[in-house]
Amino acid sequence: MTGTVVGQPLPRVDGRAKVTGSARYAADFNQDGQLYAVIVSATVGLGRVTGIDAAPVEKMPGVVDVITHKNAPRLAYGAHRGYIDPAIGERLHVLQDDRVRFYGQPVAVVVAETLDEAERAATALQVTYDREQPVVDPADANAEAIIPEAAAEPDARIPADSARGDADTALASAQVKVDETYDIARENHNPMEPHATVAAWNGDRLTLWSKSQFVVNEQAEIAAVFGIPAEQVQVICPFIGGAFGTSLRTWPHVTLAALAARQVGRPVKLVLTRKQMFFTTGHRPRTLQRVALGATRDGKLTGVVHEGVAETSRYEQFIEALINATGYMYSCPNVRTRYRLKPLDTGTPTYMRGPGEASGILALECAMDELSYALGIDPIDLRRRNEPAIDEAEGKPFSSRSLMQCYDLAAERFGWSNRDPRPRSMRDGRLLIGMGAASATYPAYHAQSSARVRLNPDGTAEVEVAASDMGPGTYTSMTQVAAETLGLPVEQVRFQLGRSDYPPAPSHGGSWTMASVGTAVRAACIAAQQEAAKLAIADQRSPVFGATLDGVEWAEGRLRRRGDTAPGQAYGDLVAGAGRSIEAEASASRDPEAARRFSMHAFGAVMVEVAIDPDVGTIRVRRALGAYGIGRVINPHLARSQCIGGMVGGIGMALMERTTLDRRDGRPVNAHMADYLVPVNLDIPHLEAYCVDEVDQHVNPLGVKGLGEIALVGMAPAIANAVFHATGRRVRALPIRIEDVLSA
Repeated sequence: MTGTVVGQPLPRVDGRAKVTGSARYAADFNQDGQLYAVIVSATVGLGRVTGIDAAPVEKMPGVVDVITHKNAPRLAYGAHRGYIDPAIGERLHVLQDDRVRFYGQPVAVVVAETLDEAERAATALQVTYDREQPVVDPADANAEAIIPEAAAEPDARIPADSARGDADTALASAQVKVDETYDIARENHNPMEPHATVAAWNGDRLTLWSKSQFVVNEQAEIAAVFGIPAEQVQVICPFIGGAFGTSLRTWPHVTLAALAARQVGRPVKLVLTRKQMFFTTGHRPRTLQRVALGATRDGKLTGVVHEGVAETSRYEQFIEALINATGYMYSCPNVRTRYRLKPLDTGTPTYMRGPGEASGILALECAMDELSYALGIDPIDLRRRNEPAIDEAEGKPFSSRSLMQCYDLAAERFGWSNRDPRPRSMRDGRLLIGMGAASATYPAYHAQSSARVRLNPDGTAEVEVAASDMGPGTYTSMTQVAAETLGLPVEQVRFQLGRSDYPPAPSHGGSWTMASVGTAVRAACIAAQQEAAKLAIADQRSPVFGATLDGVEWAEGRLRRRGDTAPGQAYGDLVAGAGRSIEAEASASRDPEAARRFSMHAFGAVMVEVAIDPDVGTIRVRRALGAYGIGRVINPHLARSQCIGGMVGGIGMALMERTTLDRRDGRPVNAHMADYLVPVNLDIPHLEAYCVDEVDQHVNPLGVKGLGEIALVGMAPAIANAVFHATGRRVRALPIRIEDVLSA
């Protein structure tokens, strides 16, 4: 791939559809005869439903049905456990019994002719409960830590325990050490587009127009729930209005929409309210972490201990890579990690942008900053002194590692040398100024994916994959890969996604879409060229008739004999000669030998400047800069957009976002956008993002590592470290609040 299309900052090919309103999201797919469903959510945090007075509601205007555990059909809930779903436990069986497991659990669904009628009836439905006392806080004395079963398995990707050397002995004898705890609040995703599903049955076949980051998984899950073959379920989702992980799993509302549609015999639309999105569609789990670092006086790490505990539900064990990065981030002969869960009476957490690493790196990078002050060494210099030559956890070389190059670039562009290292030493008038830095990392994941390419008589190409696009620009970047591989202008390539009957793709999360789907698109394009070449070689009218496959080549979208200077045959001519469209499908996955030999990760360096009013405690991020080593950049414009979005999310994590639960019943007391704070335009400062030149030939044929997750990972610790530099007060709980710095 020569880079004539790949690597260019092309505008989004789907941009016009989005700004003109022609892009259709899940709730836009209205059907003839459609009804509206509204979920009735439990108002207790634990217990049983003892009564539902449906009769008065069934008589209300427009009401078609009230579905509860008493009259809902028994669903199959067959075996299906994709890698998105927790490996241990069983998903919520909605409306299948009277048990209430968490506040907000669906206990009924009202179906009516209009949305207003459905909402009015749902509000009127009277439900009584036998209440029990839930445990909803991992710091509660009644919340017992357990070893995650999946993490305790040999060679687990997320280990419950790991060790090299003797970290505890090394800490005990360390010349300088820090040993602190860090508390990160529960967060909810809150994308612009709410969860929505339109369900329609045609006989025994079901179509779902549903917000999903993983349409083939939703197809398989709903088929398992209803006990029907997967091919009888079609999931359609061409556009997603933000998700950040909340739409990776198939949550109960999808089942309820399909159940209601089958029950009433008409299409049903179900859209969650903003409040309901705090109950049943996952969240970033609250974590409590301890990090202890021991070092020599010249800054060499001698011992590292990282222990973390995270919340999960009682009915499933959700795990994420909370402590994984600690094993490879810095060079140290003695490292011990421990990961535990605390089952609570809440809904199951799920992946949220930068899952695991965002929380774990917060604790590690804040501890490294604390150590730098204890040693009197510049925070960046401390990291440089502990830069590893290999991944010491795996004993493998890195496929590429550009952390120090990222710090060099970030420091130069940010002006780190202008920083006075003394806390509370920098001011702008009466405002306290602080500068903080932190490292970022995220694995360079790759999953198997397939793609289909169709060459048409008019010289265009169509590419189809059951992938998703929640905003990073999948339509555009995949179009660029296909255009580059085929040698066509981007205007002659049409990329299509978001249908479960397209060739299967992995989830749209984990920063692996470009690596996985992009590699499959490239493979399918090459396969289509191969098929076209075979037909041309067999066609007596073709100038390459009789040649061998090795004796022909593609140049700028034309086929010719190898070494020939003639223009060659264009795709349209080849298709016309074949008398039909030329189609090919291919799959691609990571080279297992490369995975065995190398440790593959993206790295980054983030720097932040904050201004704090010492009288009222307000904290404002004035500017931030991130530099990232992410392998090859397919589209610099999209990459910068991804970086900026992740950095904004990091501002929210550090200073604003916290879901607060009422300990009495588990009710999210701030389940609305007035009190659950997220960054808005006035909170977003001057943000800069850069990518270092990094070539990695081992991760995949495209050389890409992924960007969506890492862009958030280092932002919160950089802000926390800047707050300390500004105030001299170390805050170890997120989000950092006004009251945390008022006494500084």
